[in-house]
Amino acid sequence: MHKISGWITKFAGAGLLVAGLVTNATAEKREFGLWLQDVKIEALSKGIEKSIVDEAFANVKFKKKIISYDRKQPEVTQTFQQYMSKRLPKSLVDQGKARLRDHHEVLAEVSKIYGVQPRFIVALWGVETRFGKYTGGFNVVEALATLAYDNRRADYFRGELMIALRILNERHITPKNMKGSWAGAMGQAQFMPSSFVNFSVDHDGDGKRDIWKTKADVFASAANYLSKSGWKVDQTWGREVRVPKDFDLSLVDLKITRPMQYWQDLGVRKIDGSDLPSRQLKGSLVQPKGGSGQTYLVYNNYKTILKWNRSTYFAMSVGQLADKMAR
Repeated sequence: MHKISGWITKFAGAGLLVAGLVTNATAEKREFGLWLQDVKIEALSKGIEKSIVDEAFANVKFKKKIISYDRKQPEVTQTFQQYMSKRLPKSLVDQGKARLRDHHEVLAEVSKIYGVQPRFIVALWGVETRFGKYTGGFNVVEALATLAYDNRRADYFRGELMIALRILNERHITPKNMKGSWAGAMGQAQFMPSSFVNFSVDHDGDGKRDIWKTKADVFASAANYLSKSGWKVDQTWGREVRVPKDFDLSLVDLKITRPMQYWQDLGVRKIDGSDLPSRQLKGSLVQPKGGSGQTYLVYNNYKTILKWNRSTYFAMSVGQLADKMAR
């Protein structure tokens, strides 16, 4: 009898726990729904058509999976070597070289207009989406709504959500086809909505800035972003270097920028041991966190890539892919 009583007690306790979870989930769903109503009212007040608002939010739900992705970003969970080996396999380099050849004409045209070397345009394309193969299957409005409802960067993502609705309102893409990453980055260029508004280009002149399917628009948009962010077409991004064993590591700082001769005099050399270039570019030393002490001498264009994505790992992978495609 005692055992039966204990079993009933445990069963009842489990039932209460399940009931509690269901209640919490229901409350969360209700709260998100109420919050969403406020978002819709704001969108309408900003001039977004009701038909667009209705269609964009028709099946939007709060996605916990997106929040979990936000908490597990690569530089927190991977070493530098793991990240680079995964991001830059030989197959990607080979594909990049092929894309440079296949799209030579439009890349040359875009490069002339915006002053960005084709290999860097293609490298960004490759690192971001594997040349358009992986653009993300998330509903952008749903992803941004989830992140805006979360506490970590609510104001930022709410702003991006409103801009995404504006893009839909301008008919550059339909709500159904506005797909992207879990963070709301869109299309083959992986632009956040604000980047789309500021930098996307209708290169083919069809009236739409299509970074989802039109490669000419993707290339021109990426080049325009870099150009307006300070890119210098007569420079590369940087290079791996050697530093002396007794080198003052306090100088390894992106904020410290010095001419090439300064680093040469301190014993910094190319990775093969030869002298640094004689051209007096200004550079900074960087050692990626999670690495094994690798040191890079980086220039203005590296810092420009960081404006695209503030990840050191990302910027390094773009620069190295561009170099590998040039060999």
